[in-house]
Amino acid sequence: MSKANPIEIRMGGYGPSSTGFSKALKFIGDRLAAEFGDRVDVKYVWNIMEFGYRSEDILWLVEKGILSLGYQSSSYLTDRVPELGFVDLPFLFANRDEARRAIDGALGATLAKAIEGKADYRIVGWFENGFRHISNRLRPVRRPADLAGMTIRVLPSDIQKRTFELLGALPQRLDLTEALKMIVSGTIDAQENPLANTVTYGAHKYHRFHTLTGHFYISRPIFVCRAQFDAWPVALQEAMRSAAAEAVTFQRRLAVEEERDARRAIEAQGCLIEELTQTEHQSFVSAVAPMMAEAEAVYGGAMLRQVGR
Repeated sequence: MSKANPIEIRMGGYGPSSTGFSKALKFIGDRLAAEFGDRVDVKYVWNIMEFGYRSEDILWLVEKGILSLGYQSSSYLTDRVPELGFVDLPFLFANRDEARRAIDGALGATLAKAIEGKADYRIVGWFENGFRHISNRLRPVRRPADLAGMTIRVLPSDIQKRTFELLGALPQRLDLTEALKMIVSGTIDAQENPLANTVTYGAHKYHRFHTLTGHFYISRPIFVCRAQFDAWPVALQEAMRSAAAEAVTFQRRLAVEEERDARRAIEAQGCLIEELTQTEHQSFVSAVAPMMAEAEAVYGGAMLRQVGR
């Protein structure tokens, strides 16, 4: 690592530069630049979808070293890393603080080890995508029966697909790029996302009805190309881990602000936001209870204990 031959670090994502995720990448880059100066050359690709890629392509772009670092919702890796299906279970966490403690603790460490065992990454942290809610173009949703026959986009996770089957909907596993086109055309009725994502990708312009179900809490692992990371000097490896940890705190603070601003944007669009009563919320929890009953057999008691179950 020298001024004459700087280490190039290419960071990428799949959202506008204005999102908390993009700002967090810049946060990491700024920390590295401040410490190493022109011995590193940091570049950014805020949104790979603007260059014709699918959002899921971030996975191989980093794994193959075309990008050095990226992030993606953990659900996109469940086919390769089955352990990640655990955090796709519905209503796993009661609130944000509980979820963060688990991801920052033993559960997050277990999942990071599982990812690194099956993909060529180093996991340096977990961004917060947060609790997900339902939006649709057809009708208000306050109980599972309201989802009957409704087509809904879910992340590429069999656990998420089964969740919505139990809720009575017709789930479709779709990449974000495909889902956005179908939302605009009306060929799919509903989607589920944190409010900030719903606004960032414009779904609220086509969906009048929003329900604060909080059915999943999803994190986005920050992954670095293993070959690149392992070839860096130890000082740069340690600096990357430290910068990522600080960036996670920074991004999570922004996530709370983005959720508040997104709700205002949804209301300003003239949409209806349904807040469930405790009884209504419980009707969703009860509908997916079979999945929790099976979780110990599938994932083991140790993982359940890591979330206090």
